[in-house]
Amino acid sequence: MKTTLSLLAAASAIFGVLTNAAVIPSKNVEVKRASCENTATSRDCWGDYDLSTNWYDVTPVTGVIREYWLSVENVTIAPDGFSRFALTYNGTIPGPALIADWGDTFVVHVTNHLTENGTTTHFHGMRQLNNSEYDGVPGISQCPIAPGQTMTYTFPATQYGSTWYHSHYSLQYADGLYGPLIINGPSTANYDEDLGALMIQDWDHTPAEQLWDKVKNGGPPSMDNTLINGTAPYDCTGSTNTNCIGGGKYFETEFVAGTSYKIRVINVGVDMTFRFQIDAHDFQVVAADLVPIVPYTTDNILVGIGQRYEIIVNANATNDGNYWLRAVWQSSCQNNLNPGNAIGIIRYNSSSTADPTTTPATTYASSCLDEPLASLVPYLAINPTASTLTDIAISSVRGEWEINGGTLQLNWSDPTVLMEYQNETVFPTDYNVFALPTANTWVSYLITASGPGSRHPMHLHGHDFWVLGQSASAYTSDAVLNYDNPPRRDVATLIPGGYLVIAFITDNPGSWLMHCHIAWHASESLAWQFVERESEITAGLADPEAFLDVCKAWDTYYDAIPEPPQEDDSGV
Repeated sequence: MKTTLSLLAAASAIFGVLTNAAVIPSKNVEVKRASCENTATSRDCWGDYDLSTNWYDVTPVTGVIREYWLSVENVTIAPDGFSRFALTYNGTIPGPALIADWGDTFVVHVTNHLTENGTTTHFHGMRQLNNSEYDGVPGISQCPIAPGQTMTYTFPATQYGSTWYHSHYSLQYADGLYGPLIINGPSTANYDEDLGALMIQDWDHTPAEQLWDKVKNGGPPSMDNTLINGTAPYDCTGSTNTNCIGGGKYFETEFVAGTSYKIRVINVGVDMTFRFQIDAHDFQVVAADLVPIVPYTTDNILVGIGQRYEIIVNANATNDGNYWLRAVWQSSCQNNLNPGNAIGIIRYNSSSTADPTTTPATTYASSCLDEPLASLVPYLAINPTASTLTDIAISSVRGEWEINGGTLQLNWSDPTVLMEYQNETVFPTDYNVFALPTANTWVSYLITASGPGSRHPMHLHGHDFWVLGQSASAYTSDAVLNYDNPPRRDVATLIPGGYLVIAFITDNPGSWLMHCHIAWHASESLAWQFVERESEITAGLADPEAFLDVCKAWDTYYDAIPEPPQEDDSGV
């Protein structure tokens, strides 16, 4: 039986994986009555707010707390029929869905039940306005959570849409430590049912820590398989490996003819770019990352690591059959050992058990690019102000990435925010700090890259950025930049030899990481941090005592064990 996600439900599903959130209305807070109900025919509404609300300035405050408990665990699991060690939230891949309505507040308790490592949790794409202590980056916004310890992350749902949470401690999310985060809100197109998150990840039968040793000596590996919402088949026929136990299955969901569905497509990969398609179905694209866009209709979307797209699919197939859903590997970016397994099944007949026989209407050439900028028009138009471009040049030197000649190497025990709290005025050179001292000023960056690699999906914490320009060709002085409502998002792809030009406004005090979301590249130091309005950061800490307690517990753990975990990469 399929499970659907009711838009206003307190507990929800990732295509059938239920959550157990506690929904607690805050005392003495009046929740506004809905003046415009969000229904299947009025998805643009959201009570006293709607798509025209500029949530960078104004957001609902419902007074509702959405409280979750996450347990970080070592488990043995076989998501594709091959048993291996993995890291999970609450024992599953993906972890439980964190669900809220726009204007609610998340309270997420993360307990580290690992025996030999720290951990953190980052809430990808969340603005964390004046709230950088909860951004979840070890060595920047916090110390790691020590084994046996709990950290509580508290942050308001100032945005709405589809995103995910994951460990930002080294390569942990590559081993399964991730889950969906959904904030219900208005939509730029109507739909009947919300099917929740569709999380797609490249997966290997060797733990990431062991793969990392190979990466350092020979470049990124082709991984074994692809998980769609934590499941996939794998052929164990003839295998003598006792871990190849079989039983892996395709992801499946059910469509009812005449119904329209929202699907939240999320790339949670390590080194994967895919083209998403559903055989015999077009769809509308209504959001890119956490930004609602003017809908456009297509039969495919290119999705880079960390990117999210919300799509509306009409169940209008002409026969009562089965159809392949595809995450087509873009082999010019990176290969996979079983790319044909990156498929799932949509059934119009729930009693059917047959595999589909459908084919895609169009076969597209492999591409490492994003969706065209011209397609990603924000529904709420905001024009950036032109400012002087600052160059950020990425290069590769002896197996590490350098940013303007500097290599990121963080100290987990001495995060940037702790240094700021202790009034240290000089940051280590290898913290790769770009200072942004002036408030509410537009800043613009011309980012270029040389060296190996097919692409770099660049993610900025603490902000959406405006994409002023993006090309696979070299930047020249006559390049035309777009200041007329350009796309806004938090992940955009940089092609080596080409350029990415972004802008944002310094409206959020904090230490904000920007990094390539290819996990190997981030570990190889393809990252830097913007220290924004430094003098205001620690004054805005919501709970300085809790912040310091996490660091004290980490130091106590680290000093007490004979062989503490060593930083074998950049730290992020």
